[in-house]
Amino acid sequence: MRLTYKNPRELATCIKDLVDSYLEGLIEHDPFEEKLIKLINANKDRIYKDDVMSVKISSVLGNSRIDIINKIINK
Repeated sequence: MRLTYKNPRELATCIKDLVDSYLEGLIEHDPFEEKLIKLINANKDRIYKDDVMSVKISSVLGNSRIDIINKIINK
């Protein structure tokens, strides 16, 4: 997994795969949270614009994954 992405669709797919791995039980909560936070911090300007998730990324992720991501980010 790369840390920075220039293409929003590739970034969204990476985040989606990470969240899906967590939901399927393939990755524990703490490593998932750590990887997600690193990924979001490295790409913060591409993911969030004025504290709202980018439309291109949110359309790939879907509402349930966005809720999980927002819960972790807002801890």
